[in-house]
Amino acid sequence: MATLFAKETRRFLKVIIQTVLTPVITALLYLLVFNQVLQGRIQPYPGVSYSAFLVPGLIMMAMLQNSFANCSSSIIQSKMTGNLVFVLLAPISSVEFYCAFVGAAIIRGLVVGLGVWIISILLVEVPLAHPLWALWFAIIGGWILGGLGLLAGVWADNFDRLAVFQNFVILPLSFWSGVFYSLDNLPIFWQYVSAFNPFIYLMDGFRYGFLGISATNLWLAAGISLLIALVVSIIALYVLGQGYKLRN
Repeated sequence: MATLFAKETRRFLKVIIQTVLTPVITALLYLLVFNQVLQGRIQPYPGVSYSAFLVPGLIMMAMLQNSFANCSSSIIQSKMTGNLVFVLLAPISSVEFYCAFVGAAIIRGLVVGLGVWIISILLVEVPLAHPLWALWFAIIGGWILGGLGLLAGVWADNFDRLAVFQNFVILPLSFWSGVFYSLDNLPIFWQYVSAFNPFIYLMDGFRYGFLGISATNLWLAAGISLLIALVVSIIALYVLGQGYKLRN
């Protein structure tokens, strides 16, 4: 398991410009554009500038998308090139397989998030009120998206099918999670609809770690996020145990 984890970690570090630098620059562009357009026009929370509100959302969005991409791209590449068979032949259990891939996905998410944060604090004054809460939701978010990425990589037969999952599921949910707006600014109907988006709780809890303010109940958000992570893990372990689309 340690070897597979190291292999998956080194895999994204080998192409760090693509896997880390590119998402950091993308988040920076979002920050520059939205901060330029909306700074001074919107105040999400009393006493909190829009730029300070925006930064945690961009960090979390980058972490979620890259945690998903790390697992999904690795699995689909291994399937298409045929080298996945060497992993399956090794004396490694489904739990160890899952932990190695998802652990590497969490690491990539944290590295990207750290990069976005470092660049952002050079431009915007962003508080860090509760760092342990921020770390908790960052790890849980990487865990959930790493598990979903593994499932997507197993399910997809090629990069086109993987892109469908990423572009029509992961991307809309991450954008619709309160990255650019506060839930309190939405009409009541859309606040209720947003409650069914699991990314909302990750985003809001992570933002609480920075600003000390949340639109949802913090403990409820933590509990729901942990429950989702466990459910995704159970499904992924079952799929791995059955060898679905892996052993044929």
